[in-house]
Amino acid sequence: MMDVLEQFWQAYLFENHGQMSGVAVTLWLLVLAVSMGFFLSLFMAVGRVSPRRSISWPLWAFSYVFRGTPLYVQILFIYAGLYSLDFVKGTPPLAAFFQSGFNCLVLALTLNTTAYTMEIFAGAIRATPAGEIEAARAFGMGRFAQYRRIILPSALRRALPAYSNEVILMLHATSLAFTATVPDILKVARDANSATYQTFAAYGIAAVLYLILSFVLIGLFRRFERRTLAYLRHNH
Repeated sequence: MMDVLEQFWQAYLFENHGQMSGVAVTLWLLVLAVSMGFFLSLFMAVGRVSPRRSISWPLWAFSYVFRGTPLYVQILFIYAGLYSLDFVKGTPPLAAFFQSGFNCLVLALTLNTTAYTMEIFAGAIRATPAGEIEAARAFGMGRFAQYRRIILPSALRRALPAYSNEVILMLHATSLAFTATVPDILKVARDANSATYQTFAAYGIAAVLYLILSFVLIGLFRRFERRTLAYLRHNH
């Protein structure tokens, strides 16, 4: 039994047949999706709160689609559906991109987290106190300067607790990587279970690894929140 557990830990934590370990793949997926989703959602959140419907409505539609459909379906649509189109197959760069399960998974995760994060940031922007905006105008700041120096910094601080939950949810969402045959933690667990029939050990270790990663991320975000939102405690 101990030999089997040691083999599992090796597969999860170290290189597996010349490839990245399950934990490394999971973390790489999370970093890519969350980082790209964060920067995309910043710009899209500004458009989402725009009074111009030609800007806000397409972003609302994007959010509605990706928040209203299961992530599993989105992955299958991007991984299997798009590559079946003649236009994609006939365009070498697109064909090469969508042939990669890893690329398709990163794209699906990024679009999904962008939709949720955009709404989080847009809500925080709407909650910006009117007094802060009036003060910025009194100092002669233009719209761009208001967002750069007042609105976005203030909104991001308020959005941090909700955003930390979104990052944890994205960590859990990476468990769908097996859909695109990407060897993340759960894919390694499935392969280990198929090879050894040690179901409890295979999925038990996977569960423990997800718990550890979640615990670390939660701790980092809570520490960052205490530093970033310290001014609120002083005000009260």
